Amino acid sequence: MRTDITKIHEQSAWTELTEGLQMYAGGTSRQFRTGEWRTNTPVWDFKKCKQCLLCTPTCPDVCIPVVDGKRKGFDYDHCKGCGICARVCPFQAIEMKEGVQP
Repeated sequence: MRTDITKIHEQSAWTELTEGLQMYAGGTSRQFRTGEWRTNTPVWDFKKCKQCLLCTPTCPDVCIPVVDGKRKGFDYDHCKGCGICARVCPFQAIEMKEGVQP
């Protein structure tokens, strides 16, 4: 039996699950709010930011939106707080803070 991961949720009956709980589809943080796993949170200082956009392609979870060529805040629902964005920022416009919320 192959089950689509998008059809499994907290109220799924055991008969709807796959044998051995094997998943046959890739999970994606867009489908699940994975930001609650975060222990450190990136905080963006827009005054220091020069809009170089170096942080955007380095985010493994695509949590730094760009609208009309300008970087916006973070998608905290999906950011796991890895800190890669803060490490690549040449202007120190992103600081990692302890905790889930900025």
